[in-house]
Amino acid sequence: MKTSEERPLKLSQHRVPIMEALQQYQEARVVPFDVPGHKHGRGNKELVDFLGDTCLQHDVNSMKPLDNLCHPVSVIREAEELAADAFGAKHAFLLVNGTTSAVQAMVMTACKSGEKIIMPRNVHRSAINALILSGAIPIYVNPGVQKELGIPLGMAVEEVKKAIMDHPDAKAILINNPTYYGICSNMKAITDLAHAHGMLVLVDEAHGTHFYFNDKLPASAMSVGADMASISMHKSGGSLTQSSFLLINNEVSEGYTRQIVNLTQTTSGSYLLMSSLDISRKNLALHGQEIFDKVITMAQYTRDEVNQIGGYYAYSKELINGDTVYDFDESKLSIHTRQMGLAGIEVYDILRDEYDIQIEFGDVANILAYISVGDRTLDLERLVAALAEINRRFKKDPGTLFDHEYINPQIVQSPQQAFYADKDTLLLSESSGHVASEFVMCYPPGIPIVAPGERITTEIIEYINYCKDKGCFLTGTEDAKVDWINVVKEDVR
Repeated sequence: MKTSEERPLKLSQHRVPIMEALQQYQEARVVPFDVPGHKHGRGNKELVDFLGDTCLQHDVNSMKPLDNLCHPVSVIREAEELAADAFGAKHAFLLVNGTTSAVQAMVMTACKSGEKIIMPRNVHRSAINALILSGAIPIYVNPGVQKELGIPLGMAVEEVKKAIMDHPDAKAILINNPTYYGICSNMKAITDLAHAHGMLVLVDEAHGTHFYFNDKLPASAMSVGADMASISMHKSGGSLTQSSFLLINNEVSEGYTRQIVNLTQTTSGSYLLMSSLDISRKNLALHGQEIFDKVITMAQYTRDEVNQIGGYYAYSKELINGDTVYDFDESKLSIHTRQMGLAGIEVYDILRDEYDIQIEFGDVANILAYISVGDRTLDLERLVAALAEINRRFKKDPGTLFDHEYINPQIVQSPQQAFYADKDTLLLSESSGHVASEFVMCYPPGIPIVAPGERITTEIIEYINYCKDKGCFLTGTEDAKVDWINVVKEDVR
């Protein structure tokens, strides 16, 4: 991988054009007879008291000096060019609808209705939502599961090759890299394989922003020649929640991609979000190596401390096998909890409810504590102490935990067909054998247990009920309690 320090940057990364334009706008003392209606905060004192005067002053509307996100020609355009330069892409789009919109834009740019896309089944719900919107047909590659840890793996190159041979008419391959847990696929091999067969490579890089700015981390999508990548700048990049980048490379059309982005992105782009992208991009481009050196050091320190407690396993590069775990993101603090007899979601709840520590997520066997440059060693020590005390207070027989394997989906219809089909609503407990018309998933991480178009099985129902019992936050169904599920209405003729 080439970092920004090794890859010559063509532009001055010291510039922050959107922030500079906002500052010039404030200095001009413009009288606002446009939206937003709070008029620099004067119309909503309580909001000013809560968020601060500076925030409200910079919450403004698109106008000539500030450019327009839907069709940028000046300061936003310059911010996009700076971002593309920093990430080594042909072009970068600023997104204010989150990385969900970036994933959807990738799929909708690459595939039209009825066209196939190869992807792992452990994708984020945003990817399957893109299939519902576009009408594209998923060809799933079984990601496999690391049995001892219960976590999904990366895409095996041979499995991808088989999918390509079986479906040579597929238009693209979507790679989820890294996974929530830090697992990386062999992106270079998969990218070369896809390009040799005329397919685009799309990378959901929501958890890999930092890969572009530190030479100790796994390869980034752009560095291996992928065609598109979605970047959650607000995760490890330091920008405001809901702000992201979409990167394009090679022959992907900038103009057509922008048209696709504009199908779903708001026409009222937030300058708070855009300026946060601009400022954070500058910070990473200039200081990313040292920032993520510190994060990697903190994560390793915490891993070492957790692994001395007993009952936990904080894993890292020792999982690498050259294929389904081609590399591992050392900045991730992923911890297996089963040996102490608690599900990850149970540890998650105890940390929050009894120790006032909020981690990223817990599943049936693991937790993830997201570490960034904003963390302090004192806070990490508090986390380690809490985990040690939880082990002492709550440890029980691990044999009582549910041993869950990857459930290979039975695909009956496309996600779009099933989502828009005539529906029946059944008790979840009575739905086995029917075809789902909606999602069920734990959030986070937002990977569907069952998705529209897939047959519901007894195994799926048992797993959903186990997740409920352990306290996972289940979403996706019209029924808020996930007791009922919409299924495709059966043809009784």
